[in-house]
This record gives sequence, structure tokens and C-alpha cells, in this order.
Amino acid sequence: MNGRVFVIGLGLIGGSLALCIKKEHPQATIIGLDINSEQARLAKMLGVIDEIAADIQDGANEAKLIIIAAPVNDTKTIIQSLSKLSLNPDVIVTDTGSTKSKIVENAFSLKEQGITFIGGHPMAGSHKSGVSAAKEILFENAFYLLTPGEYVENSKVMLLKEWLKGTNAKFLTITPQNHDYLTGIVSHFPHIIAASIVRQTEKLSEADSLIPRLAAGGFRDITRIASSSPEMWKDILLHNRENLIELLNHWQDEMEWVKTLLENENSTAIYDYFYQAKQFRDGLPIKEKGAIPAFYDLYVDIPDYPGIISEITGFLAKEKISITNIRILETREDINGVLVISFQTEEDRHRAERCIRAYSSYATSIGS
Repeated sequence: MNGRVFVIGLGLIGGSLALCIKKEHPQATIIGLDINSEQARLAKMLGVIDEIAADIQDGANEAKLIIIAAPVNDTKTIIQSLSKLSLNPDVIVTDTGSTKSKIVENAFSLKEQGITFIGGHPMAGSHKSGVSAAKEILFENAFYLLTPGEYVENSKVMLLKEWLKGTNAKFLTITPQNHDYLTGIVSHFPHIIAASIVRQTEKLSEADSLIPRLAAGGFRDITRIASSSPEMWKDILLHNRENLIELLNHWQDEMEWVKTLLENENSTAIYDYFYQAKQFRDGLPIKEKGAIPAFYDLYVDIPDYPGIISEITGFLAKEKISITNIRILETREDINGVLVISFQTEEDRHRAERCIRAYSSYATSIGS
């Protein structure tokens, strides 16, 4: 496939989609635009895009595919701008936002101009952000939800999938309403809970300075998603407020039930509560990529001496294994520390484990 592809928003998602399209459709010309001109310049320098658009009108001119990879509120504004332009009548416009109902509703202005809009949500992410973190493999085996309006012909959906074939993602076509309900359950709501746990811990720590120290390690891991962009999550919550209010009502009922079990000292019911949760979680797919990016962490017991971290990372560099994050757990009080290394994929984590075992004589305890 050839022609102009216009990507608006050159962050991790927009940049990765551009790379996937360039790989699968080398004859296509990728035009990019970002509110941050430095990001656009960097995208061109890295070969993520072929040209930098002067503005939306310049980039959209004669484009066969327009991808809006911007925050949901900005996406609404961009759609309105596109609806006022004279676009290629065969163009497909899509987005990458985490909410869909209001976006698809807003895109009715494009339908009135005879332009096809298909909502999209690639359910993949990374510890890193920005176009410099863009990767062709970001969406591999991830779910990519498409939410076409009722008026959209199936041939247009198939054409969009062909454009996005290089993602190697698993495409699912659902309604915008169903999308927001499902992602509310498995993504938006967990972010609220993680943030609420952190906020409660922060308040309690005012009375006991030991809490922040003990909240390292596992606590940081189970609340990691609370470190997501506040601006982005503000917009997502407001766009999906009806579903989230309903879920919060269910959550309050759930917590009242747990409170009742504790008040009654009902040991059997408490056991069943945790047992059922364990059974359901243990039955979830392990290899699948879901709504929240997976964290492929490796825990390595290491002795405390100068240069140990550079030594470990040197082993990994020698085998060309990329890492996405690295930190030290601070809860140990003996001579050994725990190094936590995060990877992009499960395969990279396994390779790293084999590598460290092969090269080091001290890493006797390694686990995920």
C-alpha cells in the first residue's frame, strides 16, 4: 500500500504506529505533526517519519490515513479541525484514545462530510514515553480494539486493519459503548484503586515516618500504575464517568462486605474470599497482553560493592538485552541488596536470567 499517512501526535504510541506502517508498507510516506516541535524534529531524525507537517491542513492534504495519537480532549479538538478541511474522500481517520463513546460521537462531524472515522485503541504501552521510546514490536500480540460507528462499511474496517498489519496486534471490533465498559473494568477502575491506596498511605505516613520505608518493594509494584500521567487520567475519568461511577458503587458494596466479615470474625468466609480471588487470578491468561501494560521484572540478589550495577548491566549489554527500568529494593538490612530490572517482553526477562546466571558467580537467587 502507498500514499500519504498523517500521524498527529508523535509520542510512544504515534511513533510506534508510524514505525509499524513504514515496516509493512515501505512505499507509504509518513507525515508527522506534534504540538512539541522538538518531538517532531526528533521523529524525523530517528527515521520514524519522512516529513514534518507545517500544520494539520498541510499534513492532512491528500492523506489516505490519518492517525490521531493525542490525549482524548485534544483528539476531540483535532477531529473538529479535520471536519472543516477538504480531505481526500477516501481517507480513513482513526484515533488511539483510551475512551471511545464521546470520541465517536464527536466524529459525527466527519461523517457529515462523507469521511470515515473508526475509533481505535491499541492496548499496549511502556515504562518509557516519547518518540525516542517508539518500537515496531510495541503492539505485537496486544489487543487492538476498533470501534467503528454503525454507518462504517466493513470494507473500510478491513482496509484500516491492512494499514495496521505491521503492528502484529490482535484486532477486536466492538461498539464504542462496550469498549468503555470493558476498559473501565480492566484499566480505568484499577488506576483509581491504585491511586486511592497511595493517597491513603500518604495520609497515614504523616503520623508514622516508617511507612514510606516499608512501602518500598512489593507495595511499589502493586501500585505502580498510580505513577501514570495525572493529566491523561483526569480526561479519561471524565470521559468514562458513568461507567466508573457504577463500578465505584460496586466497589463500595464489596468493601462493606469485607468489613462485615471482619466485624463478625467470619474466618471461613474470609478464607473463601481470598481463595476465590486467587482461583480467578491464577486462571487469567499469562501470555496475553491486556489493558494494563505488563511488567516483566527480574529480582536479583547482589552483594553491596562499588560497580555491581554497571557489572550486571554490562552482562546484559554484551548479550544485547534491552532493559526498560532498573532500581534497588531498600528494605533489606543485610549485606545483600535486591536489584529489580524491568524488561519489555517475557522473552527478554528469560534471556536476562540465563545471562546473569551464566556470567556471575554471586547471583545465587534470581526470580521473577
